[in-house]
Amino acid sequence: MNSTILLNNRPEGRPQESDFKFVESEKPSAKNGEILLETKYVSVDPYLRGRMRDQKSYIEPFELNEPITSHIIAEVIETKNDNFKEGDLVTGMLAWKKYQTTSGEQLNKIDTDLAPATAYLGILGMTGLTAYFGLTKIGEPKDGETLVVSGAAGAVGTVVGQIGKIKGCKVIGTAGTDDKVDLLKDKFGYDEAINYKTTDNMKEAIASAAPNGVDVYFDNVGGDITDAVLANIARNARVINCGAISVYNDTETPTGPRVEPILIKNSVSMQGFTIGNYQSQFKEGIQQLGKWLKEDKLTYSETIVEGFDNIPQAFIDLFDGKNQGKMIVKV
Repeated sequence: MNSTILLNNRPEGRPQESDFKFVESEKPSAKNGEILLETKYVSVDPYLRGRMRDQKSYIEPFELNEPITSHIIAEVIETKNDNFKEGDLVTGMLAWKKYQTTSGEQLNKIDTDLAPATAYLGILGMTGLTAYFGLTKIGEPKDGETLVVSGAAGAVGTVVGQIGKIKGCKVIGTAGTDDKVDLLKDKFGYDEAINYKTTDNMKEAIASAAPNGVDVYFDNVGGDITDAVLANIARNARVINCGAISVYNDTETPTGPRVEPILIKNSVSMQGFTIGNYQSQFKEGIQQLGKWLKEDKLTYSETIVEGFDNIPQAFIDLFDGKNQGKMIVKV
C-alpha cells in the first residue's frame, strides 16, 4: 500500500496536525519512460508554511486536498527509463508519498562517495546553497568584518557562520537555547552566540558582542531580533533577508521600528532573495561547498526524525526550534 500526505486545511496561525490528511492507495507501477521511487528522506523547511497560504508569492501555493511537496531523497526501485537503474538515489522536489512514479525530469542523482545521502538535503542541497549564495553574493563579507546571523543554529545559519569564518569575519549568532549557543561555538566556530530567550536586552547584547557595529547581517528570523541588530548596524553594511520565521504564523501584519532612517543614515543595503534566483549557478555552489567539506572547513548538523507518519509533526516542530541544523524525516 501507498501513503500520501495532503494539505487538509490552510493553517490559521501555527500549523496543527489537523491541517494535514493521510490517505491510502494502491502502490503504483512504472509505465514506459517512468521510474518508481521509494521515499527515503524528506526535508521539512520553514518556507513550506508560506506555500500553505492562498496568496501570490514567488512559488505557487499548495492546493487543498493535494499532496504537499518538498525536497526528497528517494531510491529507484523499478525503472522503465534508460537514464536510471534500480538502486539509484535521486533528489528533487517530490510529493509527500511513500511511493511515486515520475519521468525523472528535474531529478538529480546523488553521489554518496562525496557525502552521506542526507547531506544533499542540507549542506549540499538547498539550505547549503541558500547560505552560500545569500552570504557571498549579497553579503559580500570581507576579512575583518563582523557578521551576525539570526536563527544561527538552523540548517542555513550553521552553514552561513562557517562560510563567514572562511571569509575571515568575526561571527556572532543568535539561538533559542543554551545548548544551541554551546553548539554554535563548539562545533560551528562562532566567536560569540546569544540566547535571545534569556537575554533581557538584545540591543545591548549585540552592541557588546559587536562594539564596532554589524557589517553583514544574515537574517533568518525577522522581528525583534532584527530590530536589535539594525540598531547596531555599521556604515555601508549589507543586510540579507533570507527568512522571517518569527512572523510566518502571524495572522496580522506586525508593526516594528521603521527601518528607512537607519538604512539612509548608515548607507545600508538590504536585499531579500530566494534560492531560485541563483539556479543557473547551482553547480558552482555545490562544487565550492563540496570542496570545503572535503577540506574539513565545513561541518553540519542534522535532526533526523523517523517515520513517514511523523512528517507533519516534524514540520510543526520547526516553529518551536526543536531542530539543531537541518530537520529531516527518515521514512
